[in-house]
Amino acid sequence: MKTSHRTHPVVVITGASAGVGRAVARRFARAGAKLGLIARDEEALQEMRRDLTGAASFAYRPLDVSNAQDVFAAADAFERDLGPIDIWVNDAMVTVFSPVHEMTPEEFHRVTEVTYLGVVHGCMAALKHMRARNNGHIINIGSALAYRGIPLQSAYCGAKHAIRGFTAALRSELEHEKSGIALTMVQLPAMNTPQFNWARTHMPDEPRPMGTIYQPEAAAEAVFQATHTRPKEYWVGLSTFMTVIGNMVAPALMDKFLARTAVKGQETSVPVQPERKDNLFDPVTPLHRTHGSFGRRAKPKAFFADGQALRAAVVMAGAAVFFVLGRIIP
Repeated sequence: MKTSHRTHPVVVITGASAGVGRAVARRFARAGAKLGLIARDEEALQEMRRDLTGAASFAYRPLDVSNAQDVFAAADAFERDLGPIDIWVNDAMVTVFSPVHEMTPEEFHRVTEVTYLGVVHGCMAALKHMRARNNGHIINIGSALAYRGIPLQSAYCGAKHAIRGFTAALRSELEHEKSGIALTMVQLPAMNTPQFNWARTHMPDEPRPMGTIYQPEAAAEAVFQATHTRPKEYWVGLSTFMTVIGNMVAPALMDKFLARTAVKGQETSVPVQPERKDNLFDPVTPLHRTHGSFGRRAKPKAFFADGQALRAAVVMAGAAVFFVLGRIIP
């Protein structure tokens, strides 16, 4: 029996105080898991206690995932206080909405060290304990933007692309070792999370998610189900499927489409106020919550499926079309 199916599995979640991470924590709490939560804001983590009805036990460590030693120390503490870590979910992220030429090197560095290196640190901390038992499950939260970069989010898109490459490399190492550790990347669509309220922006108007929007609970359900099916990759939402496949089939067309639509498509009509705070370097405590400001447009549930199977189906369908055309066109 896989460790992720224990009655009270130990689940560690980074970026757990808000958005998708908070929704994931709630979902595992309802299933009776023991939760180890990581985020920067201790006040927000303490406040989460009332959200976690059903959790077998709860521990937290306020830290910044860009600090590898703190992440390793948190893993050691959770193993000591909760028991062997069964599942580790890497969700922490920050972003900046801005054209490249208006960003600073410090901003790029910060997005990279949190959104990408935070995942690397989480994987290394989890592996330290899971490899000793040859069992466990690591889930890296990705995005459709891990396949397709868009305007105004160059640092974030670069980080998500890097996570996908890192995850593939790590997976091949685990397969080489014939390891019992599962590794999954969950590619998300636009989510109604607080990131649009507190992400740094250099644009004149407040940012917004582009395309079809889903509630964080839809992502949480995909993450929870992944611990049972242990896929290599999940694509969540039809928009993720269309983005990934569209970029495979017609990347130049995607370039033109996004150039025409994705700048204004990521801005509201609400001007950014001078006193607006952002969470790039420090948390914004009053805004810690699960949902963002786009609930009226957000769908509560999302289709999700094995990304490798979907990709194979598209390739086979394309091959079938070419075969048929080859037979009927002289």
